[in-house]
Amino acid sequence: MMVLVSGMGIVSALGAGKDKTLYALQNGISGISATRYLQTVHNDFPAGEVKFNEDELRNMAHIPQSEITTRTSLLGIIALKEALEQSQIANRTVANRKIAFISGTTVGGMDKSEQYYIDFCENNTRNEYIAAHDCGACTEMIADHFGGFSLVSTISTACSSAANAVIMGADLIKQGRVDIAIAGGAECLTKFHLNGFKTLMILDRQPCRPFDRDRAGLNLGEGAAYIVLESAQSAEKRGITPLCRLSGYANTCDAYHQTASSPDGEGAYLAMKKALENARLKPQHIDYINAHGTGTGNNDLSEGTAIMRLFCDKIPPVSSTKMYTGHTTSAAGGVEAVISILALLNDFTPINLNFKNRIEELSFEPVINEQPVKPLQHILCNSFGFGGNDTSLIFSKI
Repeated sequence: MMVLVSGMGIVSALGAGKDKTLYALQNGISGISATRYLQTVHNDFPAGEVKFNEDELRNMAHIPQSEITTRTSLLGIIALKEALEQSQIANRTVANRKIAFISGTTVGGMDKSEQYYIDFCENNTRNEYIAAHDCGACTEMIADHFGGFSLVSTISTACSSAANAVIMGADLIKQGRVDIAIAGGAECLTKFHLNGFKTLMILDRQPCRPFDRDRAGLNLGEGAAYIVLESAQSAEKRGITPLCRLSGYANTCDAYHQTASSPDGEGAYLAMKKALENARLKPQHIDYINAHGTGTGNNDLSEGTAIMRLFCDKIPPVSSTKMYTGHTTSAAGGVEAVISILALLNDFTPINLNFKNRIEELSFEPVINEQPVKPLQHILCNSFGFGGNDTSLIFSKI
């Protein structure tokens, strides 16, 4: 069964909406900057913050001050609203259509837990936020704001969460359990994030440099993005013109290490290989790879090794877009799926900002010229999580 994409929405450090995202990508504008909204003493680490405070996000999402919410949920509501509007799902429901909402996240409402931890311990003035802590609560907040969903679920597999949400949505459609699945992820920055990655010693104090010989780590980011998936039959009945199709996908887990990728990139290789098989495509059919490309010493070499193994001497253009948005962790698969679809529809390959020197062990350099040699037909998008949970998605023109 063909799975189509009929809408998408995004908010990230590049701004709110597809138009601002596309403009930044086509003009090489990064959203990485000094932290402003995250209350941390470690403000020497730049990040891809969404450039709105909570009050501004509440206004954008039409959430009153009296309503319990989290930054993750606010970001998700803003992105989901855009996706629903583009896919013409009016009033959050479609007559006789079964609609699923699957969202990936890891920190959930941890921003509020950090903010009110002392209150939780010493008094009962903020206890209502305890229930907002877990991942599923944030997904429910987003879903409840719109209503009309026949199935709501949360995926939490670290940095592959949103991509795995897309896989779950596609499988639900193919199994006939739903007609439409809205999938992606939402994640806000927290001190847990920053302190945890700092402990791992994989944060860069400068804007990150994926696939560069002198890369020194990643920049964290935050955001939300969702794509609307539906069967061809559903799209035809609704009279909607699809944007593209999700032609292939795969998830693997090499379980090499709790946080590190395997040196030979076995999990990444298998995810890409199986996604191609699922799409019934050959490696030479891929016109661009939106790499996981975190900018860490381990990931870029491991992923690059896997790419060389699969594509041999015919490696397509490769770039990471995390120097635009920061690493949005559990939302990354959604954010970069939207970025990949924008690239596909507009026939451009986002340049790999900050690149200077090729990694000696790799046979390729990332994209430094955004003009592809031919119109794009198929894009491979990678999202690799801790524990070796690796996911690859393929988006194709119709």
